[in-house]
Amino acid sequence: MRTHFFRQWGYFMMSGAQSFARWEIDNARTILGDRKRLLILGLFTVPVILGGIAFADQIAGSLPDILGGKKAYSPAFYSTGIFIVSILIGLGAGLITGCIGAGGGFIIAPALMSAGVKGILAVGTDLFHIFAKAIMGSVIHRKLGNVSVPLAVVFLIGAIIGATVGGFINRVLYEINPVLSDAFITTIYAGMLGFLGLYAMTDFLRARKGGDIGDAHGGGDAHGGKVEGAEMGTLPKKLQSVKLPPMVKFDFDYTPGGRSISWIFLVLSGALVGLAAGIMGVGGGFLTFPIFVYMLGVSSMTTVGTDIFQIVFTAGYASISQYAIYGFIFYTLAMGMLLGSLLGIQIGAMVTKVVPGITIRGFYAMAVLAGFVNRIFALPSKLASMGVLPIPKGLGSALETIGVWAFFIVIGGFGVWVIGTFVKNISALKGEEVVR
Repeated sequence: MRTHFFRQWGYFMMSGAQSFARWEIDNARTILGDRKRLLILGLFTVPVILGGIAFADQIAGSLPDILGGKKAYSPAFYSTGIFIVSILIGLGAGLITGCIGAGGGFIIAPALMSAGVKGILAVGTDLFHIFAKAIMGSVIHRKLGNVSVPLAVVFLIGAIIGATVGGFINRVLYEINPVLSDAFITTIYAGMLGFLGLYAMTDFLRARKGGDIGDAHGGGDAHGGKVEGAEMGTLPKKLQSVKLPPMVKFDFDYTPGGRSISWIFLVLSGALVGLAAGIMGVGGGFLTFPIFVYMLGVSSMTTVGTDIFQIVFTAGYASISQYAIYGFIFYTLAMGMLLGSLLGIQIGAMVTKVVPGITIRGFYAMAVLAGFVNRIFALPSKLASMGVLPIPKGLGSALETIGVWAFFIVIGGFGVWVIGTFVKNISALKGEEVVR
């Protein structure tokens, strides 16, 4: 029973990670494939970067350790070095997203925190980076026809509520104690990455033992090959049988007579997605797909379009209203991550053509588990700083250092391998040679 529950929830989370990655890949291709969007990206990015560096040069070393009665949100100074780090973080996340097709965005907040950025600023910066990417990618573009506007509007009511609550929680915890805020965000990420990483590694070992090399994105479609999601499980049927008005109708194009569900379930689902976005960043989009398809019974085609539609509003609202106006966004880092991720996604996606899928699935499991180790090893020093865990300060610092090195060695090694594979196989890629 426990094994079944673990596999079901692991599959649930994996499908969400794959759906979010597909959105990122599609968005990156849209941006890089249009000269006007590239021009907008340049006009938007260059002033932010140059302005940030010029500002940093003027004030480097002059900021106090304490700002507004609290420790500085981020490194107490900005430098070209920290900007380069942001590009590398974005590049690593993009390589994972493009090559594996799942979960690259999950490493951004842990990576920023490992680089010295406070958790609340890492979340806000990650959200803004997603929002900027969504805007420049014109999120609706060609999939406008798959958007159920009534579904999206009711869902966004809950998403706005959830994002408000999530942002409020993070800000209150920060005001109480910046270390408590970091510990809270660290715990959330450790739990999620630990569960997802364990599932991914189990799935990889099971696939290798069974001789299933799978595809580059985890062995198949995230929704089990049900292109339209026409078949519903027990839970969606039960939820759709609850006739609590007003009822929201959808899927007329995929099911005779369409389907309908009570507004309350959409609001609750939106609240959960918004809460995840407000607390963790990553736009909350990784939860929308599995919730819509496996819990609410929405067809996968409608889900994809509606998910694309909601991400820009959820990420935009959360980043601006819950973080930007309170000073919890590091814009220059966001632009660096955006540039790095756009490049990484393209390289990663091309490498999938020349590498067996089973190899990529193994790397994904290692990357997620490295993120888990990074966050779980960072937790003791934070708890010790608050007096919750009675361990020597040196031990806490040593554990955190081990976690940081383990994380960047795995992610860096993966990045070197992917880029090396890309360079080595440029001729094969030009000829569209595919090795499986």
